[in-house]
Amino acid sequence: MISARLSSFYLFYFAALGALMPYWGPYLRSIGFEPSQIGELMAILLGTKILAPYIWGWLADRTGARMPIIRVATFLAATAFTGVFFGEAFLWMAAVMLTFSFFWNAALPQFEAVTLNHLGTRIHRYGWIRMWGSVGFILSVVVLGSSLDRTGHGLLPWVILALFVLLWLVSLTVPERRDQRQSLREGSLGSVLTHPAVISLFVVCFLAKASHGPYYTFFTIHLQDVGYSGLAVGSLWALGVVAEIAVFLLMPRLLPAAGPRLLMLVALALTALRWLLIAGFVDKIPVLIGAQLLHMASFGLYHAVAIHFVHRFFPGHVQGRGQALYSSLSFGAGGALGSLGSGYLWGPAGAEVVFALAALAAGIAFLVACFGLPRDRVDKAPKNIVTEH
Repeated sequence: MISARLSSFYLFYFAALGALMPYWGPYLRSIGFEPSQIGELMAILLGTKILAPYIWGWLADRTGARMPIIRVATFLAATAFTGVFFGEAFLWMAAVMLTFSFFWNAALPQFEAVTLNHLGTRIHRYGWIRMWGSVGFILSVVVLGSSLDRTGHGLLPWVILALFVLLWLVSLTVPERRDQRQSLREGSLGSVLTHPAVISLFVVCFLAKASHGPYYTFFTIHLQDVGYSGLAVGSLWALGVVAEIAVFLLMPRLLPAAGPRLLMLVALALTALRWLLIAGFVDKIPVLIGAQLLHMASFGLYHAVAIHFVHRFFPGHVQGRGQALYSSLSFGAGGALGSLGSGYLWGPAGAEVVFALAALAAGIAFLVACFGLPRDRVDKAPKNIVTEH
């Protein structure tokens, strides 16, 4: 029963993400915003991940009350989002996006901690729970892709609001579960963060998510400009997430067999390849299909391994802040920089250059991972990090 509740939260959270990331940029363009403004607004959406998760993570670690925080955050996100119906000026839209995303972005890192606490020693089953988030994303992008072609983008805010409300309702059904692990010493968060392996992990995550900035902000617009229909756009987004599901299902076998470091290197190499294919062959549908299938690596494999590393490096009294920092530095700072940079470069440099630079960022992340991530297997943490009994 608890698995169904956990899975339902991921289902609605990522269904909302599937409405926002592919289609919010086109919605903003439909109400008159320029590419640079779209990049700035999407950077706000991602930029709130820099501070919000850590603030809420600190509060959750101090109180141990993660689920009440998640419930408040999802309720306030839905409430704040209603502001999009009351104005379309740039500053108003920026304020609304800043407010709702501050609360919305707080929920997921803490829910990741709750999920892992419920799983306990069965952490390898995380992919089976998280898979339902991918299902929600697929349903959202496919249904909206064809629907928005017929109805126009005015439908989109109503769909997102409904998904936010459903997310809040599901959060009311999930019970609290605290981390049962105990640290060998009550080391400070700073002592964990200064370990070279942790620094390397966060640099890798920052660069990996920065490389996704052009994809999340402009991929749909790019496909529309090339001439793809709404149904084709939604199907291409969905194809990537179908591949992602396959990876989540395989992670219980892949992680013990190959180890997290090797899997991260594979993920980053294929991420760079994906952006190069989009940069040079967006009009070649077979190549584009192949690029979308690589989403299994650029998100699915990468994220599952990153979550494993974070859970391993940040047990007990630093767990919530570890998950929050992962979200803040990767999806937040990295994603915001990627969105902002792609917005400024999209017009003068063009899509090809922007996606080529994304490939470069993924390539640098590969080098950092190669030299900085630990080579040990999944049941060990690097020495001198706060570890579990």
